[in-house]
Amino acid sequence: MGRNVIRRKSIEPRSPSAADRDARDGGVQSVDRALSILETLSEDDEGYRLSDLAVRTGLSASTVHRLLATLESRRFVQFDRAESKWHVGVRSFTVGASFARRRNFSAQAIPYLRKLRDLTRETANLAVVDDEFIIVLTRMESREIMRSLTQVGGRVPMVTSGVGKAVLATYSDEDVGAVIRHHGMPRLTEKSIVRPSDLFKELEKIRKQGYALDDEEACMGLRCVAAVVYNACAEPLAAISVSGMTSRLTDQRLPEIGQIVRDVAAELTAALGGAIPTPR
Repeated sequence: MGRNVIRRKSIEPRSPSAADRDARDGGVQSVDRALSILETLSEDDEGYRLSDLAVRTGLSASTVHRLLATLESRRFVQFDRAESKWHVGVRSFTVGASFARRRNFSAQAIPYLRKLRDLTRETANLAVVDDEFIIVLTRMESREIMRSLTQVGGRVPMVTSGVGKAVLATYSDEDVGAVIRHHGMPRLTEKSIVRPSDLFKELEKIRKQGYALDDEEACMGLRCVAAVVYNACAEPLAAISVSGMTSRLTDQRLPEIGQIVRDVAAELTAALGGAIPTPR
């Protein structure tokens, strides 16, 4: 007598349902909103109240509170109960620090930033380009009174900073034009460069003298002198700069400061195994 065999019914692959798609899209939206909250919190060390975060992000207070609770449980944000304000948490720092670690030249640059600060008596900065923005990786603070426009980890458009213009001077005119089209040329002060033709003239001057100057173009009362650090392919790897008040970075001192910044950038380039490109 033959045995009864239970045959398993073949199962067709299930196509994603509307509910599945909604859940997936909702998850992506939540991640996007959580990242928007983190980016907003990073803009101000004073922190934000829940209502302010809702206004800044364009989200409802209930949505912001729900996302903050999740981020707090993972220590990406923290709540100051005394002031009823939310701040960036320690996990945001540890995750973000991997960005600097991946660019392992940061540690090697420290002695050169210290030298730059001591020679000029001004704050020395190390920055890189990320998605057509300048990001400050680290700095050596001046012992003088200083107002810092950009914090470590802060992002600024390339056309509005000395470091950005130093890097732009290594680009072709076509690439510079693409940056202008993407981000515009905002007028931050009465001395900001807002015409492409003026920017191209400035970049040509930077190529000849080997350093860039932000002459109160981002903030009145502040100047920045910058030069590029190159990699082994003679391409811009990073840039260093000194920044200080116009009362100290005077017209008379600028040529001397520019020469110092250019020389230290060349020294750091050599220390990193880089190569300075031959003049065009």
